Amino acid sequence: MKASALPVSPVRPPQALSVSSFVSSFDRFAVSPMLVLIAADLGVSLSAAVAAASGYYLAYGLTQPLWGLLSDRFGRVRVMRWALFGAAVAGAASALMPVLGALVVARVVTGACFGAVIPTGLTYVGDTVHQSVRQRALTDLMAAAALGTALATGLGGVVAGLVDWRVAFTVPAACALACALALRSLPEPPRQEERAGQGVGRYLRVVLGHRWALLVFGLSFTEGAIMLGTMPFLATALQYAGLAAAVAGLAITAYGLGLWAFSRLVKRLSGRWPAPVLMVVGGTQLCLGFAIVTVHVSVPAVAVTALLLGGGWSFLHSSLQTWATSVVPEARGTTIAFFACALFVGSAVSSWAAGPLAEDGRYGLLFGLAAAAAIPLTAVAALSRRRYGARHPAGPSLPAERTRHQAQ
Repeated sequence: MKASALPVSPVRPPQALSVSSFVSSFDRFAVSPMLVLIAADLGVSLSAAVAAASGYYLAYGLTQPLWGLLSDRFGRVRVMRWALFGAAVAGAASALMPVLGALVVARVVTGACFGAVIPTGLTYVGDTVHQSVRQRALTDLMAAAALGTALATGLGGVVAGLVDWRVAFTVPAACALACALALRSLPEPPRQEERAGQGVGRYLRVVLGHRWALLVFGLSFTEGAIMLGTMPFLATALQYAGLAAAVAGLAITAYGLGLWAFSRLVKRLSGRWPAPVLMVVGGTQLCLGFAIVTVHVSVPAVAVTALLLGGGWSFLHSSLQTWATSVVPEARGTTIAFFACALFVGSAVSSWAAGPLAEDGRYGLLFGLAAAAAIPLTAVAALSRRRYGARHPAGPSLPAERTRHQAQ
């Protein structure tokens, strides 16, 4: 397949890609401040209602290898458009489900479809932006997702409390349809001829046989369990203390705002500070953030924690995902897919395991475990990234640049 012309190594992701990431992030985080209201409206327990979130995360994660293989085989933009059309249909269905079981099924399908958007967008950036400036472009994509997160956590609770929780599922569904149509103008990145005709088995063997890739996947799983699996319970902890869903959601908005602000800082520092240092800064913020709410849960404490978690995600996760885009460049789509799969499977497992603790109101123990787990995650990530950097110094990473480099 012959791709349309692309600009040479841009430093910003295309606007349509950023908007799609925004919508995907909004949909993923809108449910957190609504869990208590969903449980009350459908007449189920909170631990049962958590399945609407954990099922979404699990589907989001488990479908990543499929999306990655399909994007390597058929193209990045085509796969994103397919997925967004599916997310629009499933998201609209979510707003109509009358019982929890049907809602969980609809959210699982929605998560599976939205799961293609951000990872495939990361792969698109990896295909079109040189490694030396790639983290800057990735932080722009992260900033767009951060704005979606901020609005979702803030407006999700407000809309659910003042109007109806079903409305919060309708909005991203309509936006997904608009994004699918807008992506028609986005050109496909060039694909190497030697890879274009290969089957999916080749990509799987290359990625799963790479030991550094497996290490990155393990770190991603742990990060997802600590961060994404635990953070939704910040809102329910406030609601357990007697606060309204709208107030709880607004407190968590600090996460998205912190993620947006700190991503700007990471963009400036990524060319100056080595990746292991960025990872240490991010991991330290994760640990401190969860430690605060381990001691006391209140609106100010949760807001500060959410802000620190946004910073931790900006520094640590952007460094891990940049690493993932370069570890197996010949099968980048599949690699990013497994990276995202590990991240969201970790979050699903963690949120499922934490459900009984939240049901019993044992939030101090829940957040304390997350704070403690952030320490070994940070140490292993920073040390292994330093070792990898010593063995694999940055070099040409785009197809055309690799060809020129090999010719020289």
